[in-house]
Amino acid sequence: MFSGIIERLGTVRSASVRDKAMDLTVETGFPDLELGESVAVNGVCLTVETFDKAGVATFHLSGETLSRTPLDQLKAGSRVNLERAVAASTRLSGHIVQGHVDGVATLASVEKAGDSYALRVFVPQALRQYVVEKGSITFDGISLTVNELYDDITRGNQAGFEVGLTIIPHTWEHTNLSTLSVGDRMDVEVDVLSKYVENLLRFSPSLAKAAS
Repeated sequence: MFSGIIERLGTVRSASVRDKAMDLTVETGFPDLELGESVAVNGVCLTVETFDKAGVATFHLSGETLSRTPLDQLKAGSRVNLERAVAASTRLSGHIVQGHVDGVATLASVEKAGDSYALRVFVPQALRQYVVEKGSITFDGISLTVNELYDDITRGNQAGFEVGLTIIPHTWEHTNLSTLSVGDRMDVEVDVLSKYVENLLRFSPSLAKAAS
């Protein structure tokens, strides 16, 4: 479990794809990693397979992970957002993030807005019911607040919507957002609480009736 508050900006040392899987080596900067612990890399929960005292860690990405995320675009030198799993005593400064990616979003626009940045991110239509204005959403592992929603957007042949975000200077400087270009793909994870509510209403007719 994660909070969406990025701890470090790591650097990919190597990324090799073979047999529909990937071996990823990242300079994490974490000197006290443990074998088998979970680390969110651009919002994807990955397991530490090997590590050294300098914090260089290796991860194995299955074909399932590569099919559901844009991590296959990583290469040596890529900057990645890193977060270690939260402890019970940790302040939940962001929101509940599982590291289980729901889809792939696309950076649609970036504009300077005073000392901050205004971003619009295109998200597939299948996730629309889980996103609300001023609610939480995770892009590349970063817990962000939805400022505005723009419906009925089409990119190529894909229907979707765009999420409007305001990125403060600290977030811009301490995450990979400043390295992205319009058109780059991003991991997106919606708020898991909305999915639980949907499931409860679906399988509890009495609750669904009361809600309507």
